[in-house]
Amino acid sequence: MNDLTAAFGLALQMLLTLDADLTEIVGLSLRVSFTAVGLAALLGLPLGAAVALYRFPGRRVLAVLLNAFMGLPPVVVGLVVYLMLSRSGPLGVLGLLFTPGAMIVAQCLLVLPIIAALSAQTVADLREEYDEQLRSLAAGPLQRLVTLLWDGRFSLLTAILAGFGRAIAEVGAVMIVGGNIAHSTRVMTTAIALETSKGDLALALGLGIVLIALAVTVNLLALGLRDVARPQYA
Repeated sequence: MNDLTAAFGLALQMLLTLDADLTEIVGLSLRVSFTAVGLAALLGLPLGAAVALYRFPGRRVLAVLLNAFMGLPPVVVGLVVYLMLSRSGPLGVLGLLFTPGAMIVAQCLLVLPIIAALSAQTVADLREEYDEQLRSLAAGPLQRLVTLLWDGRFSLLTAILAGFGRAIAEVGAVMIVGGNIAHSTRVMTTAIALETSKGDLALALGLGIVLIALAVTVNLLALGLRDVARPQYA
């Protein structure tokens, strides 16, 4: 008990003094996750809207896959990305394996189905509400897509926050493709796993506190956006 209390006290001290190792790990985690979620949003928002609005061959299959891949095991994504980026893989010439770039790719693939599937549901609901109005304005396909994405922006931001929560807490895929290399690819989740196995509870607790704070912040933002969006659909 005394050891745990001492570790917790040291963890708080590391947070208050902005310990160099802790801030480096947190900074890399945020950079990787923000970049991955940004790329996933750029791809997932129009993809989800297209699935909801347009009729094209394979649309139903794509919709099913997006929903199914929302629960895709991270280690499977990590394995696929590893095989693609390894020296014998088709993208091995890029030299991304065991770099932050590989972790961004893995997290993007994990988050993309979440954002796309939630976007499809949001846009489908809006389409039913505004279909007659858009028809009366003779809006083209692209105009419909842009208009509904804009009208559903608060709900879509909630989807993006959900993706960020998945990305920042992910450990399996980034461990496989990043290698958990100190000062290079060590992020919060992989560092917690490593430091706990080593018995260095102070750093693990400090990083755990940061992760919990991020999770609470993301949920508060999502609730706030939901309250802002509610009058739109009332």
